[in-house]
Amino acid sequence: MTNTKRSVTGTAPHLGARALGRATLDRQLLLRPARLSAAAAVEHLVGLQAQNVRPPYLALAARLDGFAPEALSRLMAEREAVRIVTMRSTIHTHTAHDCLTLRPLMQPVMERGLANFRKGLAGVDTDRLAVLARELVEAEPRTMKELREALLREWPDADPQALAIAARCLLPLVQVTPRGLWGRSGQVRLTTAEHWLGRPGAPAATIDAVVLRYLAAFGPASVRDMQTWAGLTRLGDAFERLRPRLVTFRDDKGAELFDLPDAPRPDPDTPAPPRFLPEFDNLLLSHADRTRVVPPEHRGRSWQGNIAYCTLLVDGFLAGLWRLADDALVIEPFDRLSRTQRDEVTAEGERMLRVLYPGAAYDIRFGVVRR
Repeated sequence: MTNTKRSVTGTAPHLGARALGRATLDRQLLLRPARLSAAAAVEHLVGLQAQNVRPPYLALAARLDGFAPEALSRLMAEREAVRIVTMRSTIHTHTAHDCLTLRPLMQPVMERGLANFRKGLAGVDTDRLAVLARELVEAEPRTMKELREALLREWPDADPQALAIAARCLLPLVQVTPRGLWGRSGQVRLTTAEHWLGRPGAPAATIDAVVLRYLAAFGPASVRDMQTWAGLTRLGDAFERLRPRLVTFRDDKGAELFDLPDAPRPDPDTPAPPRFLPEFDNLLLSHADRTRVVPPEHRGRSWQGNIAYCTLLVDGFLAGLWRLADDALVIEPFDRLSRTQRDEVTAEGERMLRVLYPGAAYDIRFGVVRR
C-alpha cells in the first residue's frame, strides 16, 4: 500500500497522478501478467472496448499470462461472450451474463442517443418498431442495411438510418459470429441477446453493484469518472449510499475519489513495464481526469478526429503510438527513450507478437510520430 499524505483541501488522504496510475494499472491487470482466464478477465474489467474486431484480443494479450487469441474467440463462438452496445453507447465485448444485465442498465444512454434521431422518426410508433425489429432479427440475423430496408417498408417517409438506430437503441442487439472471431471476417449481423444466447432477459444490474465493480477495475475514482466511463448521469446518490462501505481520497485538484477499502494501491514507484494497448482501450477512456495515465503534454495525441491509434505505455504513462505495417511492428515514441526503455519496449513488442501471431516474422522498428 502506498504512503499517503493529508490533503490541504480536506481530511481525506491525497493521491497524486502517479499513485492513481499505479492503482489503476494494477486493477487493469497491466502491472504484471494476470493468471486469469479470458472469461474471468472480461468479467473483471466489466467488458472490453470492441469498436473493431482486434482491440479485445490486443487488450487481453497485454494483460494475461498465457493468453491465446483462440481463448476469447472460443468464448464468442460458444456464445459465452458477445459484442453489444453498452457503456457510452459504444460496442463492448461482454460475458453473456453481463450482456443481459448491463444492457438494460444502460438504457438511459441508449435513449439519449435515440433523441438525436427524433426528427427522422416523426410519425413512427417506436413501440411497434421495437416489436417489428425484434421479429425481423429473430427470424434471421440482419445487417443494419437489411434492417433499414425492412423497416422502411413500414414507414416509407421516415429517415432510414434513424429507423435502424432506433432498433439498436430499443433492443439489446448483439453482433453474431463469425464477426468478432480471431482470424475470421464477416459482416455485422444483428439479433437480440435473448435469441442469440438462448435465455430470457435478466433484471438490470443495480447501479450500486456496478459502482463497486467499476471501482474494482478502475478506482480510485470520482463520481464524474464513473459517469464518463458509463455514459450515465446523476450517480452521486449511489456513491453516497455506498459511502459507509468505501474509503475516500483527494487528487491533485482536490476532487474527492472513492475506493474499495481493500483494493490494491501500490507504491507510486512500483515498476510499470511497457504495454502495447489497442485503440479505444478503456484504460484511456474511463476517467474524466485522465492524467493518471495521460501526461498533460500528450493529451489528445492518441486521437485524430474520429480515429484512435494503438497506444504505448512506458513507466505507466502514455508514451507513444504503434502499428503493424506489412511485416513490421512500428513503434513511434513521443519522446526519446533511454536505451533501457527501448530494450524493454522491444522485449514487450516481441512478447505481444508471439502471443498474437506465433510463427510469424516481424521486424521491430522505431519511428517518429508525424501526426
